[in-house]
Amino acid sequence: MLVGALAALLYGCGKYTDIGLVGQSANPAPETLSANQPQTDGGGVSDISLVLKPAQLDWIGQQIFQNECAGQFPCLVHWNDGEAFPSLGIGHFIWYPKDVEAGFVESFPTLIDYMAQRQRSIPDWLRGLKPFDAPWADQAAFDAVENSPQVAELREFLAGTQGVQTEFIFRRAQASMKTVVEAAPLARQLAVSNNLAQLSQTPGGVYALVDYVNFKGEGLAVSERYQGEGWGLLQVLQTMPEQSADSVLQQFREAADKVLTRRAELATQAREREQWLPGWRKRLNTYREPDVMALPES
Repeated sequence: MLVGALAALLYGCGKYTDIGLVGQSANPAPETLSANQPQTDGGGVSDISLVLKPAQLDWIGQQIFQNECAGQFPCLVHWNDGEAFPSLGIGHFIWYPKDVEAGFVESFPTLIDYMAQRQRSIPDWLRGLKPFDAPWADQAAFDAVENSPQVAELREFLAGTQGVQTEFIFRRAQASMKTVVEAAPLARQLAVSNNLAQLSQTPGGVYALVDYVNFKGEGLAVSERYQGEGWGLLQVLQTMPEQSADSVLQQFREAADKVLTRRAELATQAREREQWLPGWRKRLNTYREPDVMALPES
């Protein structure tokens, strides 16, 4: 079943601008993504806005595609070893087969719902799935058809919609800001809000927020916890120190390392410690301000 609530929320988060990862934008509106100061709601907690120029959002999409897929076309439709579901698109959005529920927030159906609202041309066989479950029961079933015309068409579709996938990721992060602040303990809400506000003011900070929400979620789902300990954006923001001489981006990076290390230590599967944690740390190390010469301005 398609999940429409988040897609509707994402769709309503400000004016839409179609931004392609190949540097072409339809009806570009840089003004809608220019920097903006966060506003307070009267209680001392800021209403955070993540804002970027279109080409800067394009850069973030490329970074996420590199993080998830090393920029490789076949990885746009992929089934990781040891997982019960395939991962799709530049953000490796989760798609559960029938009767599978692995405890992680499923995002591919919501992406497709969002694309339908944006009137993107979706493959007929994909649009016609009822219920909207991944059509492969397990990894073996997927491997048997990985080179089929159907999977090839799905990869081509995802390759051709990278811009709208980037915007979906961006708007998911934008929509989560207020909810994450409100989920923090009352005594920590102002500090969490201030950290978000500071991170939102630079391209590197926005990239870290957007990528981390796509990578490890908001930290609000009870199912995404080990022994009661979550690993999402909320937990990272709560782990950041109240006082530090380091930049806020460095504080975020180090707090994320602590949170993901804790997850790996609490995990029942050794692969989280032995295989995944080194890769997570490599990804966190990209949370830095980009070189001025490498970052598009418009």
